[in-house]
Amino acid sequence: MIKAIAIDDEPLALDVITSLAGNLNFIDLKRTFTQGSSAIRYLKQFPIDLLFLDIQMPDTDGIELIKSIDQEIMVIFTTAFSEYAVRGFELNAIDYLLKPIKQKRFEQSCLKALDFYDFKKQKKSKENNFIYVRSQYSLIKIPLSDILFFETMDDYIKIHRTNTKPILTLLSMRKLLQLLPEKKFIRVHRSFAVSIEKIQAVRAKTVIIEDHQLPIGITYEKAFFNSYR
Repeated sequence: MIKAIAIDDEPLALDVITSLAGNLNFIDLKRTFTQGSSAIRYLKQFPIDLLFLDIQMPDTDGIELIKSIDQEIMVIFTTAFSEYAVRGFELNAIDYLLKPIKQKRFEQSCLKALDFYDFKKQKKSKENNFIYVRSQYSLIKIPLSDILFFETMDDYIKIHRTNTKPILTLLSMRKLLQLLPEKKFIRVHRSFAVSIEKIQAVRAKTVIIEDHQLPIGITYEKAFFNSYR
């Protein structure tokens, strides 16, 4: 069960969330709050997993509130104003629900939270077969088997995948590789890291993956050839 609370200055909105959450057997909505200050006091005593949070409230700005919370919490923003979406996803929100919230859309958001919740738990105990990245204000789940290689582009990583278009995520190569199994992915160049199982051939100092030819940098040459034999 995912332990959750909801914060909204409108009691009717909280009633809606309570009703919607009550239809899902994996969401345990512990409390609802009309004031952010009361929720903060609660969180100091009772850590939770998921927060349903309105953005624009008279006594609290939801964006500033989540910045002040000193614990790792998944957030689903709820608001009547679509212009806040970009600000919300800058804080790594799981999702952004626009009022009035329907059951199907609410369930989709909660399933994203459940997926990410399971991912975090598995990450601590065993190797995963997927990763999560953020792209275009969405949290995207990518199976490792779909990944061909990663390419650095300034502050972004371009993820090349099989049978679908690449996606961009704001992440460094170093941090990205920390999320991946060492035996499945390896860096071959300052600008590239590849899926070892997707390598079709190695010619001289070039890795061939489908129709891509990627250079093997001098810095990474020894480690690559020690791993790929």
